[in-house]
Amino acid sequence: MANYSEALDNVFAALSDPTRRAVVRRLGAGEASVSELAADTSMALPSFLKHVRTLERSGIVRTSKVGRVRMCSLRREQLAAIDDWLIAQRRGWEERTDRLEDLVTRPEQEET
Repeated sequence: MANYSEALDNVFAALSDPTRRAVVRRLGAGEASVSELAADTSMALPSFLKHVRTLERSGIVRTSKVGRVRMCSLRREQLAAIDDWLIAQRRGWEERTDRLEDLVTRPEQEET
């Protein structure tokens, strides 16, 4: 469980930055080179590479070298962990609100 929790923490931390979320959004459309991804930002390449490395360490992005070009691709299975966590959270809250609704709408029982 600690490993799962740590993986979620890393993914959420990686996605906490708008630049990294934009990279993930872009990679959702398909593989891209670091240079292509960096072109969408106004930051210098070394600064942008820090974001790529953060995404790579979290497991969201995989990079590979093709000749002199570093290509990035999205690892969707890492994002599935977030989806699973959100589903569990939603289920818990729905159960709570259903119980609250039952309490609020249940006719008062008469005392005999």
